Amino acid sequence: MKAAVRREREFREFAEAREAHLRRSAYLLCGDWHQAQDLTQTTLMKLYASWSRVRRDGNVEAYARTILTRTFIDQRRKGLWRENTVADLPDAPAPEPAGPELRMVMQTALMSLPPRYRAVLVLRFWEDWSVEQTARALRVSTGTVKSQSARGLARLRHLVAELPSEVTGR
Repeated sequence: MKAAVRREREFREFAEAREAHLRRSAYLLCGDWHQAQDLTQTTLMKLYASWSRVRRDGNVEAYARTILTRTFIDQRRKGLWRENTVADLPDAPAPEPAGPELRMVMQTALMSLPPRYRAVLVLRFWEDWSVEQTARALRVSTGTVKSQSARGLARLRHLVAELPSEVTGR
């Protein structure tokens, strides 16, 4: 009984400490705070189901982000997510003081990318994962991660370049 109580406490501590970070990453993937909350909860449920093994193996944080990304992609593939329109404003915390307009422009551009490109870009540049870590998480080759990173960034640049200068500040 003692081990079960300790396991429960360890999971609860991890979940409380990392839930906000997972939710922010989920928001970057799906573009909706409510869906991000659902995705975070699904991730935490899946993580709890394998907590003993994951905790024993080591990097719980990386495993949680991998579950989050794979769940997002699987649900998109099955058509369980609805696309948001640009008119949907997030009920997010206040934006950082430097360039909230640019932040919204980048968020809008990111949301217009296909889910795979978005997942690669979020893992590589938001989560700061290596090419190899991203490839393992998405179950693709490192070459696929590199090409999808390059294509995704090129599409982002193109989308931002098409916006009027008063929006981008250029």
